[in-house]
Amino acid sequence: MNNVFVYCEIEGTQVAEVSQELLTKGRKLANQLGVQLHAVVAGTGIKGKVEKQILPYGVDKLFVFDGEGLFPYTSAPHTDILVNLFKEEQPQIALMGATVIGRDLGPRVSSSLTSGLTADCTQLEIGDYDDKKAGKHYENLLYQIRPAFGGNIVATIVNPDHRPQMATVRSGVMQREVIDENYKGEVLYPEVAKYVPTVDYVVKVIDRHVEAAKNNLKGAAIVVAGGYGVGSKEGFDQLFQLAKELHGEVGASRAAVDAGWIDHDRQIGQTGITVHPKVYIACGISGQIQHIAGMQDAGIIISVNSDPDAPINQIADYIITGTVEEVVPKLIKYYKQNSK
Repeated sequence: MNNVFVYCEIEGTQVAEVSQELLTKGRKLANQLGVQLHAVVAGTGIKGKVEKQILPYGVDKLFVFDGEGLFPYTSAPHTDILVNLFKEEQPQIALMGATVIGRDLGPRVSSSLTSGLTADCTQLEIGDYDDKKAGKHYENLLYQIRPAFGGNIVATIVNPDHRPQMATVRSGVMQREVIDENYKGEVLYPEVAKYVPTVDYVVKVIDRHVEAAKNNLKGAAIVVAGGYGVGSKEGFDQLFQLAKELHGEVGASRAAVDAGWIDHDRQIGQTGITVHPKVYIACGISGQIQHIAGMQDAGIIISVNSDPDAPINQIADYIITGTVEEVVPKLIKYYKQNSK
């Protein structure tokens, strides 16, 4: 009772990376609270195929709902599974990915349980809260931290009185970490019919197409990122050339995306994606806090900027002072000469 729960999203029999990231974070939150980490997964033909993808992240109890009609995902059966399971288990925290599925499922579950939900979180922490108006002190609440007002501020949201404290979390902002490949957690296979009424299956998926990602920005070891200082769409062509030489990927700040120089799916930061490359080359990026939040865990940060006092330089390991137009062609020439 009052444990931490993670809803694990699947594609066929493959558990989503964001769910494994949340299991890692959920384990840490459960340790802080002195409770167990539980997980729930629902699909078709998944028994015996998903357990090893979930338990090693430190899951103490795994609920596997395996039945016809649970994959591909549809709203009603998955909602009833979580609502009825949560009524039984009474978790204090419930987490899921801020994906297409999580953004559909989370509000339905929280509305049914009147629990509230914070969407698109980038951080989760445990802390205390004083409600000065009511004169109440709360301990060990979930701090649900997310960007607000277009990423211009960071909001910390708490839910003192309703349970579970629910949040959806963006992919890539948490680090995946296997606790023990042979972690001994309990696995339960509940009877699906006890949780899902037949009427829930009235909506059926006739056709389904999953579009492959256009880039591997999240998994890239080297990221070349451009900001407003790149100057133009043509300037990004040089960044793509440099990334090709380095076998890396190209990212961007919000300012460059808003200017129309590069696609939104390459935006890095609080309102984009979070990356953890070994090397991050920031070209013409000033280094606003919203962008830094998406790349600050990079192994080595190299800043290329004409302003020696740019905020990005404060966290950079190496600083090259100069314009992108001057520096990037020299980098391309150097790597071409030395990669043969």
